[in-house]
Amino acid sequence: MLVAIAIVATATGFFFGAIAGLLAFSALLLAAGVYHINNLFKLVRWLRTPVEQAAPLPRAFGLWDNVFAEVNLRARTASRRQERLSAALERFREASQAMPHGLMFLSDTNTIEWVNHQGEQQFGLDQTRDQGAPVTNIVRQPDFVRYLKEGNYTEPLTVTLGRPTSRTLMVHVVPFSEDMRLLLSEDITQGQRLETMRRDFVANVSHEMRTPLTVVMGFLETLIDGLEDLEPDDIRHYLGLAFEQAGRMQRLIQDLLTLSALESGAPVAHEEPVDIVALLEEVYQEASVVSAGRHTLDLECPPKAHLLGNAKELYSVLANLAINAVRYTPAGGHIRISWRQRGAVVDYSVEDDGIGIAPEHIPRLTERFYRVDRGRSRETGGTGLGLAIVKHVLSRHQGDLLIDSEPGRGSRFTASFPTRRLVD
Repeated sequence: MLVAIAIVATATGFFFGAIAGLLAFSALLLAAGVYHINNLFKLVRWLRTPVEQAAPLPRAFGLWDNVFAEVNLRARTASRRQERLSAALERFREASQAMPHGLMFLSDTNTIEWVNHQGEQQFGLDQTRDQGAPVTNIVRQPDFVRYLKEGNYTEPLTVTLGRPTSRTLMVHVVPFSEDMRLLLSEDITQGQRLETMRRDFVANVSHEMRTPLTVVMGFLETLIDGLEDLEPDDIRHYLGLAFEQAGRMQRLIQDLLTLSALESGAPVAHEEPVDIVALLEEVYQEASVVSAGRHTLDLECPPKAHLLGNAKELYSVLANLAINAVRYTPAGGHIRISWRQRGAVVDYSVEDDGIGIAPEHIPRLTERFYRVDRGRSRETGGTGLGLAIVKHVLSRHQGDLLIDSEPGRGSRFTASFPTRRLVD
């Protein structure tokens, strides 16, 4: 442009004199300056326009057209890069929200930069409310606060929080820049509960097996040491007691195997229309044998009833509830076994007027080895697994166990099945 101005000014001076040429040069130079300033203003206005408004690119001639085109190209490239970064960030956030673990970004002063949904639930946080606040001001568990302040993250922290609900978390902190840290949290409450149950289960089984084994070994030792001095009646008595304790161990092992099979989650082995009337009569006979005439037993059932299910598993439910009533009802008591349809369900009920159960024990009756009266249960031959088996069998048959009891007035255990399992 300067070359063109110089040529025009020289030609003007050649034809019209030096003053005219100088004036022409000054005027053209001023016009060029105005043109450049105007284009600069166009560029500034265009750059200041928000991207979302999509302002049209300014038009110009010559060098400025190239400048506008180059700036536009760079702006479009930067915009596409920003869109890709935004999309990647959104995908990362979506993936983080789908993670089963808590995820939290912390600054070097432990302020919350971002937290996913799991992290909010585990620590009782709210992303909108708590962003920018120090996490140690919200989560005040002493071990957690000390862990973050000490800055030694070589080992994870196991911490129990009481809010918003009681839970145990395993916390990992990973520094990933000079001023940022990534906090990962895993809820291990269920795992710890299962580990506690496993330890209790092993301890209970060991305890249950130790008692009859001690009795058997004691009788055998007595027989071995005094076989020549004992009378035949005494020998038969000791062997009978040892046989009784061995039978108790056998029942315990059988119940453990049954419970293990039920808890494996395998589907019901074989379902068929089960003759409930025949099953009830068999249960009634077994309960009468266990009672040995010490109780009055009644059986109420329809002329015929068939339920779709596994005969062996259903028998275990019916027999367990009936035998339990016999075991926990004092001599002279009354036990009623019944089968009735009630609306959308059909109920198998065992009602007694025995010792009853206090309300605080009822929610735990289906736990393995849980006993209201341990001594009485062992005396009557119970393994502590019967109601746990009942619960699992009913679950496999879409049934429920209902317990109604009052100390000193007896109990009623009801196994309810949906009527859709009834077969004509």
